[in-house]
Amino acid sequence: MAPKSLRLSKSRFLAGLQCHKQLWWRVHEPDAPELVPDAALRNVLNQGNEVGRRAREYVPGGELVDLPFYEFDNKVAQTRDILQRQPSPPALYEATFLADDTYAAVDILERGPRGYGVVEVKATNSLKPEHLPDVALQVHVLRRAGLPVERAAVMHLNPECRYPDLSNLFAREDVSAPVEGVLLGLPDELAAQQRMLEGPLPQVPIGDHCTRPHDCPFLERCWPKLPDHHVSSLYRIERKKALQYEADGYATIYDLPSDLELSVIHQRQVRAVTAGRMVVEPALAEALVQFASPLAFLDFETVSLAIPRWDGCRPWQNVPVQFSCHAEERGRGLVHYEWLADGAGDPRPALAEALVAACAGARKVVAYYASFERDCIRQLAEAVPRLAKELQRIEKKLVDLLPLVRNHVYHPDFGGSFSIKRTLPALVPGLSYADLKIGDGETATLELMHLMFSEELSPVERVELREALLRYCERDTWAMVKMLAKLRTLVAEQLELF
Repeated sequence: MAPKSLRLSKSRFLAGLQCHKQLWWRVHEPDAPELVPDAALRNVLNQGNEVGRRAREYVPGGELVDLPFYEFDNKVAQTRDILQRQPSPPALYEATFLADDTYAAVDILERGPRGYGVVEVKATNSLKPEHLPDVALQVHVLRRAGLPVERAAVMHLNPECRYPDLSNLFAREDVSAPVEGVLLGLPDELAAQQRMLEGPLPQVPIGDHCTRPHDCPFLERCWPKLPDHHVSSLYRIERKKALQYEADGYATIYDLPSDLELSVIHQRQVRAVTAGRMVVEPALAEALVQFASPLAFLDFETVSLAIPRWDGCRPWQNVPVQFSCHAEERGRGLVHYEWLADGAGDPRPALAEALVAACAGARKVVAYYASFERDCIRQLAEAVPRLAKELQRIEKKLVDLLPLVRNHVYHPDFGGSFSIKRTLPALVPGLSYADLKIGDGETATLELMHLMFSEELSPVERVELREALLRYCERDTWAMVKMLAKLRTLVAEQLELF
C-alpha cells in the first residue's frame, strides 16, 4: 500500500493522464506557487461548486457526506456507514471511496434496483471528451471497493435553459458504454502513475499535451525561454507549422528565407520585424473612409454566470453590465459617457437606455473586435424590446478597428498579436494599461462579479473598485480614439512623401 501522501485522486489521476511530470510535481510539491489558484480559477471553482450544490436539487432525497473535502478517510468511513444503513437513502452526494490506493468522490450516487449509478456533475454546457476518464475512474474505484455500479452519466448545464424557468437547467447524458471502453486501459495507467510517483521526477518532452485539455500550471518550468520574434510569434501560426520551421533551421523570423510562401499578414510581419520599423500599407487611406465623423467609440464589459439570474439568460452567457463611450458631438468635441451596474439586479434596461443616449448623434460606432459589441447589442435588443429599434440602429452603425489595423499595419512590438493591449503602446507610445489597477478584461470580469454580487466589500472598497472598473473600460475607448488618430496621421505622412 502506498503512503497516504502518494495516493491518487480524481484530480491527480487526470493530471497524470495529461503528463506524468505534472502529476509528480503536484504530489511532491503540493505547496508549489504554480498550484496557488488565481482569481480566474477561483471563480471557476466557486461557480462549479454552486452548480454541484444546485444539481442535488434535481436528484432529491439524497444524503450529503458532509465533511471537509480534505478529510478523505473520514469521508470514506461515513460513506460506508450510510450505505450499510437499512434502508439506505436513494442517493448520496459526495460519496467517497478508496481502492487501489486511489480516492474517488462521486457527485451523485444513485441507488437502483440492481446496482448503482454514478452521476458526474459538470459546470459546462456540453459533454467533453475529458469527462470520460473522470467518470471511468469513479466507476473503477467503486467497483474495486465492492459496489455494483451498472451505469454512468454526466449531468451538465443545458444551453437551452432560459431564466426564470430553471426546470431544465441540467441535461443528463448516459456515458455507460464509452466509459466501459476507457476502463479497459485504466488499471494499467493507475499502476504506471503510482510507480512513477515512487521514483524521481520523470523526463517528459514538451508537446501538445502541455496545453490539452488544459494549460499545465508548470509550463514555464518545462518550456525554454524563446528568443525575440521566434517563429511561433507569427500571427496565429499553428504549433505544428512553427515546429516544422524550427526543424528546418528557422528559429526566428529573421531566419525565414525570402522565397518562403507566407500569408499576406505574415509577409507584412516579416517585413516589419526584419526592417525594425512599422510597415503601413498604402490601402490604409481608402480603408479609413468608412470611419466618418461624427463617431462614437464603444466598449462593453460583461459577466458570465453558470447559473443564470436574469430574464432570458442562459448558462454562461456573457451579459453586458458596463460600457464606455467616447462620442464626437457638435459644439462639445469629444464627450465621455459611462455606465456601470450597481447591485445584483438586471442591469440591461438601464444600460440600454444610457447606451442609446450616448450613441444618439453618431454616424458610425467604432469598436475593437466588433463582433463582441454586436453580440452585446443584440442581447440588449432582445432583453429590452422597447429599445430594440434604437439598439438595432446602433448595431448597423458598427465599424471594426481591429481589421483596419490587422490588414494594413504591423509594428515589430505587436509580437504577433493584434489585441488592443499589444497594439496600443506600439502605435501610441506612452499610452497603455500599465498604470491602471485593473489592466485586462479577464480581471475586469471577475471584479465586476465581485462588485455586483459580493456582500463582503466595505463601502470604501466598493467605491474604489467601482472607480477602477470605470477607468479600465474608459481606457479601452480612449485607446481607440488615439489609435484611429494615429492611423490618420500615418496616412497623412504617406501623402506628404508623394
